[in-house]
Amino acid sequence: MGSLSNESFDQFLDSLKKAGITISNEAELRERLAEAQRWRFAFQTLAANGKVIGINFEDHSEGRNEAEISRAFNEFQFSEKTKAVFSASLKH
Repeated sequence: MGSLSNESFDQFLDSLKKAGITISNEAELRERLAEAQRWRFAFQTLAANGKVIGINFEDHSEGRNEAEISRAFNEFQFSEKTKAVFSASLKH
């Protein structure tokens, strides 16, 4: 395949989880990202609107792993807008 779009959303999600993020309905999220041509855009959309289908992100680090979360977004080349959308979606 070699498609950039499937580059590694699994690794990205694993990085978020290592940083203390819990993902509700993770199987659904992974399935939707796998089907998307542009998984980064799909992630941003699901971070903003996924609650209606049970996809939620929760930070159990109480902000202690903010640098680690930011590093994951930078490593996987997400825009500042996506980082902001994700931050706003976090349940504390």
